[in-house]
Amino acid sequence: MTGGGDLPNRLAAGYTARSATERCLQEDSIVSEVQTEQVLVIPTERFHALGLFQGFSAKTELLQELLHPEYTSYRSRDAVEEDPSFKQLIPYCLFRYTDTEGTVHLFQYTRGSGQGESRLHAKKSVGIGGHISHTDAGEDRDPYREGMQRELAEEIAIDTSYTESCVGLINDDATPVGQVHLGVLHIFDLEAPQVAAREAEICAAGFLPVADIVADLDAFETWSQISVRALFAPQDS
Repeated sequence: MTGGGDLPNRLAAGYTARSATERCLQEDSIVSEVQTEQVLVIPTERFHALGLFQGFSAKTELLQELLHPEYTSYRSRDAVEEDPSFKQLIPYCLFRYTDTEGTVHLFQYTRGSGQGESRLHAKKSVGIGGHISHTDAGEDRDPYREGMQRELAEEIAIDTSYTESCVGLINDDATPVGQVHLGVLHIFDLEAPQVAAREAEICAAGFLPVADIVADLDAFETWSQISVRALFAPQDS
């Protein structure tokens, strides 16, 4: 994927801060949406049969196996959030910028209380993404790609060209959140550090050198820790 290609044009638009009233209304809307949304899942036993792992796997070919229509379904998000017999597939996108001196930076932020997954509130993160919804499916549409593009367009604005690649999967059965989710890790390599938050709940957002993130890694959510250690600090894994 390249900048200005597959993603909707609204990714490049500016971010406008909302009033406190609007944010409160949005939080109520998020709760309602979680209760009614139908999200893409796979049976956990299917994931185990293909090759169970803990942490990071670079076997990107697993994604197509997991997305086989025979095994995917859409189920109530409210129900599957507490049901480890299913894994919700989540695109988890990192934004990387390398400056003229060769220093690698990552986009990072702190999750606000208005985001849908309450168990991650106040955690730092380097990942942007979310659930694949039944509304992303349709004739001649790839629901996984559609869902990833929709989530990115809702959460951030990208105002630079880039290349994108899928680099692996994330699984963490050591936490309640991880037990019901399976992450698909994507890297966006940016020409310039031009990514801005669209949602007020993406707080204190900006680019930091990877070395600074590694030094503060305990403050980040588990998937971010797994991703950064696997891709940027393998000696600490």
